[in-house]
Amino acid sequence: MSAALTRSPARLLVPALVFIALVVAAVASLGMPLITSVATTFHVSLDSAQWTLTITLLSGAVATPVLGRLGTGRHRRATILATLAIVVVGSALTVLPLPFAWLLVGRAAQGIGLGLTALMMGVARDHLPEKRGAATIALISVVSIIGAGVGYPLAALLAEFGGLRAAYGLGLLVTAIALLTAWRSIPAAPEGRFAHVNVAGALVLAGGLFLVLFLAGERSLWGRHLAVAVSLAVAAVLLLCLWTASELRSTTPLVDVRAVRHPAVAGANIAMFVGGSGMYLLLTLITRYAQTPHSAGYGFGLSTFVAGLVLIPFSVLGFVAGKLTQRVRERIDGPLLLAGSAAIVGGGFVLFAVARSNLAELLVAMGLLGFGVGGFSAAMPGVILAVTPKSETSSAMSFNYVVRSVGYSLGSAIGGLVLAVGTGRLFPNEAAYTTAALLGVAAMAITTMTSLALARRRSRPRI
Repeated sequence: MSAALTRSPARLLVPALVFIALVVAAVASLGMPLITSVATTFHVSLDSAQWTLTITLLSGAVATPVLGRLGTGRHRRATILATLAIVVVGSALTVLPLPFAWLLVGRAAQGIGLGLTALMMGVARDHLPEKRGAATIALISVVSIIGAGVGYPLAALLAEFGGLRAAYGLGLLVTAIALLTAWRSIPAAPEGRFAHVNVAGALVLAGGLFLVLFLAGERSLWGRHLAVAVSLAVAAVLLLCLWTASELRSTTPLVDVRAVRHPAVAGANIAMFVGGSGMYLLLTLITRYAQTPHSAGYGFGLSTFVAGLVLIPFSVLGFVAGKLTQRVRERIDGPLLLAGSAAIVGGGFVLFAVARSNLAELLVAMGLLGFGVGGFSAAMPGVILAVTPKSETSSAMSFNYVVRSVGYSLGSAIGGLVLAVGTGRLFPNEAAYTTAALLGVAAMAITTMTSLALARRRSRPRI
């Protein structure tokens, strides 16, 4: 590696890390507004088209812990470049006039890029001064969340005026730029680090996560083939228990499970799981409600593109909250910031439950969601990394992002299940949205209490 690259200045490194994290998040979210277009273009069912989104979450959840472990070693730069190259190839497959199966392969390859977020944090912690590194890590965490709010309206606009291939073409363009940016800006990892990937453990974890996310996405399986669904759920639990036991015995674990058991890390991951479920549930409810036609007796009948614009308050206020969190975190403890952010999201649920008769109310609820998610995402890394060695940054945060992915999938599944139970002839009864919102209030209350308990433990004087 050239000396110029080794001396990559922080002023170029920070925007590069943030840009790469934003790109992989936005590209992964491209499937959300394009499901109907995929079904029409490829002449497949909506359930099949839904896999263009589901498969990115699956591949991302499986790849994240593996990339996180590789990111702790000396080949982190090569890992980042190779992963981005895979994402670029996957993006090309989504643009080329190939059969539907190849589109799914391309979307799976794009999902692998989700595992890079934790590696960006590892780079920031190793190569930036402590204060700026912490601020950059918080910003990376925020943009990895609000990337969906950036990608959704852009993809919907391109699909509306240029067709499906134009929307996916945007993904190819930005991922190619991200690869070039990484090649020019990402420095090598510090000397003396080594990473060994437990392949057997990775395969067991992949199998368990695949079953969990598959069962969360295939809601119809629970209604039509309950015995099969229960059997797969039991298999998932057994695989994850087997993986945990093997990780505890391994001298080179994929994830340092002993570190995950630290009260601060365990509490943060519980908050991430429950809170992530609630946050994604509200995002799903608002976007679906906004697109419901007036003929259902409620809703606003917005087009895919206009519904995407509803996400603008989410992205803008999420970014604002992330910046504010960076400024106040030295005066307010991280778990208290998590609790406050969760309470704000809970307020968004309450507003959506009682007031959604006009579009302005939906925009306010979406703004509250964005502000809460932004603050929560910015505070989370600080809580975990405060008790994590520098060398384990990527691995610790990758586990947190796996927890987040599972939580998001669960939130989406809960929303779909509640709305499906309350479905009338064509659309859910409006009361089903209220029921789902109340479940979200409960989830955010649990998250708030978990975070407060973590704050009390941290503030307890040591004897």
